[in-house]
Amino acid sequence: MALPEVTQQEIENITNRRSFLVGAGMFGLGAAASALVIGCSNNATSTPTPVSAATTADTATQILTAALIAETLAITTYYTALNTSAVITDPNLAGSGGTATSVSASGSQINVAYLQGALLEEVAHAQLLRSLLGLPTNGSGDAAAGVPQTFYYPTGTFSSLMGFVPVLLALETAFIGAYMTAVEEFSSMAAAYNGFSATQKDPSSTTGGTLSQATLILYAKVASAILGVESEHRALVRGIPSVTLGSPSYAGLNLIPANNLNYEITDGLTGLLVSVSGSTTTTAGAALTPFIAAGTNPVSVASAANMASFSSVVNASVMANVTGSIPTAE
Repeated sequence: MALPEVTQQEIENITNRRSFLVGAGMFGLGAAASALVIGCSNNATSTPTPVSAATTADTATQILTAALIAETLAITTYYTALNTSAVITDPNLAGSGGTATSVSASGSQINVAYLQGALLEEVAHAQLLRSLLGLPTNGSGDAAAGVPQTFYYPTGTFSSLMGFVPVLLALETAFIGAYMTAVEEFSSMAAAYNGFSATQKDPSSTTGGTLSQATLILYAKVASAILGVESEHRALVRGIPSVTLGSPSYAGLNLIPANNLNYEITDGLTGLLVSVSGSTTTTAGAALTPFIAAGTNPVSVASAANMASFSSVVNASVMANVTGSIPTAE
């Protein structure tokens, strides 16, 4: 089946779809999307304990939970691609007969390592977010905390590299926009600016503690550190397909240069989940709607996503070279 071409403009449009929010503080996307209402569980036997947000601003708990959902989506996307023959055996990746951990002579170990490294980095991000939310870092508490365990992808996403690249680029662009907005919102909280409260619940506290101003500033710094890594992912993915100056197009995208932006295209967002401007089209979370709302081509979060490593799709040598820690407070 022929896959539709996806242009850069369409990627930009994806990041500016309608807001997650319908009404005041609720998500009108069915059971899967309602997981983004902080504290609501996918387990029907549990009692939801939603955290109320300000009417015009996100809370720290909402930001951290939305980021964990985004990271879980990223993990699922990279893992599925590395584990799907139709994608990984492309000549630009492992090549004919190759796998993620055994690249054929006709493939590219470097390009495969781009995806492997990104997977490990998204796992590290998710583990950090879980710790900030007071959840088990192995992911065992994700479902109860409202993190979807199934995501939905456009038709053809994992049918070929040509189907995968545009979707991954759209996702990474959305992640960058989300973390850029998180930087702004954590900073606004620390300064009690633009409707954001400086008194934010510490979701990892068992005694009802609040986040200090210094912690909110640190969270802004951490969000910017992750933003930089997500930007690197997008540039490296744009460098995977074989293109030339004379023929730079792949899947409807002009991929030369791979790092093609002076400024991020999502700099106009006005909120992560709740827009301070009142707009329903400029929230960072809106771009994740199609992947969370129940639809076609469901992909379950792999059990491997609950582990620190993915030995079935990542070589030990790549694991050893993916390092780094969060910024320190000043």
